[in-house]
Amino acid sequence: MLRVRFFTLMTYLCLFIASAPLAAQAVQPAWINNPYASFNRQAYIVAVGVGNSRQTAERDALRGIAGMFGLNIQAVERLTTLYREVITDGATAWTYETDFRSAIETSVRMDNLMGAEIRQHWVDNRGTHFVLAVLNRATGVLLYSNRVRANQDIIRNLTDMPAAQRNTFEGFSRYQFAAVFADMSFTYGQMLVVLGAPWHEPLRTGEWFLQRSREILTEIPIGINVRNDRGQRIRGAFASAFADLGLRSAGINPRFVLDVNVSIRRDEHLVQGAEFAWIEISANLTDTSTGSVLLPYNFNFRGPARFTMQEAENLAFNDAVQRIGREYGNLVSEYLAGLVPRR
Repeated sequence: MLRVRFFTLMTYLCLFIASAPLAAQAVQPAWINNPYASFNRQAYIVAVGVGNSRQTAERDALRGIAGMFGLNIQAVERLTTLYREVITDGATAWTYETDFRSAIETSVRMDNLMGAEIRQHWVDNRGTHFVLAVLNRATGVLLYSNRVRANQDIIRNLTDMPAAQRNTFEGFSRYQFAAVFADMSFTYGQMLVVLGAPWHEPLRTGEWFLQRSREILTEIPIGINVRNDRGQRIRGAFASAFADLGLRSAGINPRFVLDVNVSIRRDEHLVQGAEFAWIEISANLTDTSTGSVLLPYNFNFRGPARFTMQEAENLAFNDAVQRIGREYGNLVSEYLAGLVPRR
């Protein structure tokens, strides 16, 4: 009987010892209900995040930090992603200053735009995650000021060019890139205002630079030369695609020229009483200053059957015009979006 009681006592003791760490873990930290328990409000900005995983809790905490700056976390994340993409494309080459380049590259390596740190992490007995995000105000002022200074330097270098260079695809791409840096600077400028250290001059938004880039497109004339056209239908289709993007298909001795060749012939597709037309179109957008082809485009197809060759060719031309209208504008738009200014 004594041995049974001893065994039972030892069992309870072992269970108590094993459960002790869990009991300690279950004690809720004070910072969950009072984030500023260990931080001075005058020196820090803090926020608690909650989620079903550490990642979602951290994002929730950063949302709280962003909200204190009047920012939307989704917009911040999209801007940060775009910012990192242009840096990856080599945008830091547009600053000569080593310190500026270092500031940009450091910001890209950071986990979030605000430079906030995750200081605490705790999980309750239901598996809910809690994290504490902390931003040192003084550090934030220094960090954001350095980034604004570096971004503004890149913007100046991107947009400082002669008028002749400005009204080109290169000039367009420079202003498109500048828009990303401007949006980032403007965001940091908002954050500096909240921290009581506003930037010393007005900061333009990215939309201002995007508007300038759209204006540049209207000043870029593109010549269109079409061989073997009929009634200028093919030329009209390409001109319409350019016009939809704000580009002009006009000008005397333009730098950029679209050279188009149309070839149409009778297709030997033997169907009694029917005629088929085979049409081929090749179009090269060329920079005449270098002789380089910027954007090739070509297609071919057999038109539907008609009773006469004239009808078959006419229908093939109509189908080609419709295809150009569906495809070419999107192709040029993708080309413009992918341009990267090179120093």
